[in-house]
Amino acid sequence: MDMFDAPSSGVKITDLEGRLLLVFPTEHREAIQTSFGPADAVIADVVVLDGPDSPKKEYGVMLFQKKLQGQTRPKVGTGRAVLGRLGKGIAKAGQSAPWQLIDPTAADTDTARRYLANDLVTTPAANVAEETPPF
Repeated sequence: MDMFDAPSSGVKITDLEGRLLLVFPTEHREAIQTSFGPADAVIADVVVLDGPDSPKKEYGVMLFQKKLQGQTRPKVGTGRAVLGRLGKGIAKAGQSAPWQLIDPTAADTDTARRYLANDLVTTPAANVAEETPPF
């Protein structure tokens, strides 16, 4: 198996609705300039565990959705991942339904465990070399 991945496609998290995701939050950024003004985001490496082309790793995915930030921000810097199926929660009056990770089933958890057991590098963030390159 090749140790290199192709560059991220710049996937939007909302394009992954219904998919089983293993999310490795790597960073929390505040006041990122967007076309809607400054916004906070959690930056995460995401592994799509089901569907076409799975498993597929996406690096540096920006999670602007408040509920997703709340679910993933506590894991920034811990090396721990969040597992869930991306979906929409229940909308509050006058608001859109929030994007969230829905609790995984036992089968979803088994899928994630099999992926981690068979992946050469267990976390996408671990792909970064810890030593200074020799060039």
